[in-house]
Amino acid sequence: MTRVLVVDDELTIQELVKFNLEKAGFKVDCLDDGLKALNSIIEDPPGLIILDLMLPGMDGLEVCRNLRQLEKTKYLPVIMLTAYGEEVDRVVGLEMGADDYITKPFSPRELVARVKTVLRRSQGGAEQGSNDIEKSILRGDLEIFPERFEVIIKGEKPELTPKEFQLLLQLASNPGKVFTREFLLENIWGYEFAGDTRTVDVHIRHLRQKLEIEPSQPEMIETIRGIGYRFKG
Repeated sequence: MTRVLVVDDELTIQELVKFNLEKAGFKVDCLDDGLKALNSIIEDPPGLIILDLMLPGMDGLEVCRNLRQLEKTKYLPVIMLTAYGEEVDRVVGLEMGADDYITKPFSPRELVARVKTVLRRSQGGAEQGSNDIEKSILRGDLEIFPERFEVIIKGEKPELTPKEFQLLLQLASNPGKVFTREFLLENIWGYEFAGDTRTVDVHIRHLRQKLEIEPSQPEMIETIRGIGYRFKG
């Protein structure tokens, strides 16, 4: 049974999420403080974290940033939960390494569906790496190890978030093929962010910063204006 940790300082939200996730077959623990949650996660990592943006002790963005910097927790699935609906909040949450983002008020049914989707994507990627792809993918100075979720470029090992890695793997596995932003959203995130194609742009920008010598003049991941991206073959 997958354990979900809900971190929110609103008791009504805790109770709503806990009730619906337990009904869907998950084990649920709740905390109301960001710093306490970070320490608890490091000590005993759950299967997934639902993390409110505004928290006492340490806000959700800072908690997420800290988790992504630690080897033990950097691949833990995180869904950000917030009362704010502005695009900037979504983008900042994703930049910090969140796997998904849901805005209050939300449908409990939608939340359960998002939890299942994020878990399926997280676990499915690992299963695909171990069962289907045994060798590394070599593209010039870039080598990708799907089994280990690891990338080496010119002897260096850049730290990629799970979504950055999946995005790079999708592109590099199909050099020369153009992928639309909409396709990448559905294929990597598991469903469509309604009109929020900037999600892909944010992750591509981060990949370029971590992999390219001159991110503003990329040699690997090419922008196809008005369409999407391709890995140069």
